[in-house]
Amino acid sequence: MKIALDIMGGDNAPHAIVHGAVEAINRLKEISRIYLVGDAESIEAELQKYPRVDQKRLQVVPATESISMDESPATAVRKKKQCSINICMDLIKSGEADAMVSAGNSGAVAASAVFRLGRIPGVFRPAIATVLPTRNPNRPLLLLDAGANTDCDELWLTQFAIMGSEYSKSVLKRNTPSVGLLSIGTEDTKGNDVTKKAFHLLRKSALNFKGNIEGHDLFFGKVDVAVCDGFVGNVVLKTTESVAHAVGYWIKKEFFRHPVRMLGALLLKGALETIKHRMDPEIYGGAPLLGVPGAVIITHGSSSHRAIYHAIIAGSAAAAANLSDKIENSIQEYGKIQQ
Repeated sequence: MKIALDIMGGDNAPHAIVHGAVEAINRLKEISRIYLVGDAESIEAELQKYPRVDQKRLQVVPATESISMDESPATAVRKKKQCSINICMDLIKSGEADAMVSAGNSGAVAASAVFRLGRIPGVFRPAIATVLPTRNPNRPLLLLDAGANTDCDELWLTQFAIMGSEYSKSVLKRNTPSVGLLSIGTEDTKGNDVTKKAFHLLRKSALNFKGNIEGHDLFFGKVDVAVCDGFVGNVVLKTTESVAHAVGYWIKKEFFRHPVRMLGALLLKGALETIKHRMDPEIYGGAPLLGVPGAVIITHGSSSHRAIYHAIIAGSAAAAANLSDKIENSIQEYGKIQQ
């Protein structure tokens, strides 16, 4: 398995990104090569910190440009043809890489993927899928779209459900993944015009559709795949991250308020560490961009080396599962039913 890694993306680039690549090389025997795409001088300087790593499995690919978080995604991707994100996509397109990972501008990654790789035949719009924890630690939830498409129609939402189901089956290992449509009520009459129309399309599909779900259902694990437009999905994702940080802050503050509570914290250390691990977004391996040929993984801009390491695992798993082919077949089957 060969991975193209955008070294210039993210708040902690390049050191955290290179560190994540080294971690993957040291621990993942299935990774035959990682292409380190970015400023060659900076990458070489970082690699000198890891003299014992297998340098034969790391290849520096120079990129003379990079895209910052505040740039317009589509414009930057078009103007900066030699940016690290574009070169990663070109490595996938040429077959030299099986997957790519970036902690950079997520809009730019999505735009570059569409411009350089195109869309899987039959797919209207690619979607960003993100994995969230539920009450069942062995059964996380896949939420999509998490930000690629702020305005959607009912056909797009239906395709998101199809693509999410395939990812859930192929990568998350759900035999018959259940699908829920995120709305403001469980009744089929609740929601806006788009969600009402999507509800009826999903109910007629071959998917394991469980109907509408509400925001408070997400972390109960009632469904394996939750579908919404990118505006709602991005708000859900960032609100969830904020709540997780707030809860951690409140717990720490209250435990250190009194010596007796500090003693209780020591007694509960194991349980608290388990909860922290379960809520840690870095272990879920970033967000796959579903609907484009090849495995494209977008991870958080503030990703540490642990997040990059897990994102490489996610990219490898998606590529090994031939996810693009499975999505294409499922989209075509759905099209036949509609005819």
